[in-house]
Amino acid sequence: MKFGRLVPLVLIILFLTGWEAICRYFAVPDFILPPPSGIARIAVESAPLLLYHAGATLLEILLGIALSVAVAVPVSVAMFAHPTLERSLTPLLVASQAVPVFAVAPLLVVWLGYGIVSKIVMAAVIIFFPITVSLLEGFKGCDREYRILFRLMGAGFWQTFRLLWWPWALPNFFTGLKVGVSVATIGAVIGEWVGAQRGLGYLMIQSNARLRVDLVFAAILYLSAMGLGLWVIVDALGKRVVAWKNQKE
Repeated sequence: MKFGRLVPLVLIILFLTGWEAICRYFAVPDFILPPPSGIARIAVESAPLLLYHAGATLLEILLGIALSVAVAVPVSVAMFAHPTLERSLTPLLVASQAVPVFAVAPLLVVWLGYGIVSKIVMAAVIIFFPITVSLLEGFKGCDREYRILFRLMGAGFWQTFRLLWWPWALPNFFTGLKVGVSVATIGAVIGEWVGAQRGLGYLMIQSNARLRVDLVFAAILYLSAMGLGLWVIVDALGKRVVAWKNQKE
C-alpha cells in the first residue's frame, strides 16, 4: 500500500484521537459533545433502531436517484438536440440551484404530504442538476472529427446519438451521478426534518429534542457510510460500463 493512501486514514485517526482526548480531559458532558468511543458504542448498541430508519432513508434516496435519472436524461438530450431549448432552460436550472433547499422542502411537504413521495422528490431535486449538466457537457464535448465522419456516412440524429454521442457522454454521466449520490442524503434528510415518521433525519430531530446527541452523531455516521457506499457503487459501475475508456487511456 502506498504511503499516499495511508495519509487520509492517519489524519482521521489523529482527529478522532484528539476529539476523544479533549472530551475526556475537559470532562465534556455527553449531551454537548460525546466522545467518538461513545458514538461508536451507541452506533452498535442501537443498530436495530438505526438500521430501521436508515432503510427508510436509503429507499428515499434510491427512488430519488431513479426519478432524477429518468428526468435528467431526456432533458439533457432535448437541450442538446435543440440549442434554443438549452438557452431557455439553462437560466431556470441555475436559478433552481440558487434556491435554498430548506425553502423548497416545506412546500413539497404541503403539496405532496408527509409520506415518502415528498422525500423522493426532494432527493431528486438535489441530484437532478449535476446529472443534467454533466451529461449535456458530455454530449457537447464529442470530438468534432467523429461527428463529421458520421455525417459523411449518412447517419441520422438518433443513429449518431446511439452510436456516438451517448457512449461518448457516459463518463460524464457517471461523474454527475457520483456527485449526485454523494449529496442525495441532504435532500432526503431535510425532507425528513420538515415532516416524517421514519428516517434518519426524523431520528436525528427526535434524538436532539431528548438531548441524545450521541444518537444524533450515530445517525450522521450511518448517513456518511450510506453516502460513501453509494459513491463507491456508482464509481465501480461507471468503471465497468466505460471500461473501453479506461483501456484506451
